[in-house]
Amino acid sequence: MVDYLKKYGYVPDRERMDGDIARIASNLETIKSEKILKECFSMIDLTSLRTNDTPASIVKLVKKVNDFPSAYPDWPLPASVCVYPNFAGIVRQTRATEDLHVTVVAACFPSSQSYLEVKVRECELAVENGADEVDIVLALNAFLDGDYDSASAEIVAVRNAVDMVAASYGRKVILKVILETGLLGSVESIANASFLAMEAGADFIKTSTGKVDVNATPAAAYTMCGCIRKFYEVTGRKVGFKPAGGISSAMDAVSYYSIVSTVLGGEWLDKSLFRLGVSRLANSILSEVGQKTVSWF
Repeated sequence: MVDYLKKYGYVPDRERMDGDIARIASNLETIKSEKILKECFSMIDLTSLRTNDTPASIVKLVKKVNDFPSAYPDWPLPASVCVYPNFAGIVRQTRATEDLHVTVVAACFPSSQSYLEVKVRECELAVENGADEVDIVLALNAFLDGDYDSASAEIVAVRNAVDMVAASYGRKVILKVILETGLLGSVESIANASFLAMEAGADFIKTSTGKVDVNATPAAAYTMCGCIRKFYEVTGRKVGFKPAGGISSAMDAVSYYSIVSTVLGGEWLDKSLFRLGVSRLANSILSEVGQKTVSWF
């Protein structure tokens, strides 16, 4: 089993982490501004992952995004619409601009409990049907047993498959790997999972599915960002960060924005390297800036 912390020279600094997180939490009102809230809005993966999603409900959501610039001309669009893979084609056909990416959760989301061949094929189908971005879950059945090689091999297999399909369409696909940090149990385990996923080819690492008891937390985010920083220092490759699950308020967004700013710096404060995975956050940010309740999405 690879000790990724040793391999990348990463030593968790809990005292510094606790201090930085406490400082950020105590200064959120000072940090918050209309500019930052609009930046956070531009980084949202507007998400609908409900059992009762239908083609009609997904079309309705995308049309709301299409109509958004007319109602809010001074606001950016969200980064993407995130749906189950069977809706990829609907989002692609309905969106008004390619600037709005089609994101899917795939590879047997949210548990990642199936045959690798099934996971890979689902990802391939999603890309064939128009996905620009694919979010998959780390194979915890292997990782938690200490079988890091198998967990890594699954990510590599998906990476190779989606790249091959995307290339046949003259496109590139972003791959995000969800670590499900609430089930990993320690900072060291989160760090090992972070390095494993990045080394295996993840373009982003993501905290959570939103489908377990503990989802995104400031401590998990801080740890993952620290690993991204160290990975960049060692390899020269920038990997993005996506907190997801339980992020519903404008202040939540500002908190994670501030963690990224503190640990990774301003280079990462762009939708190409920072996303927020949410279903309710867009309305919360609109409401916060407008100082009234908004339910556009």
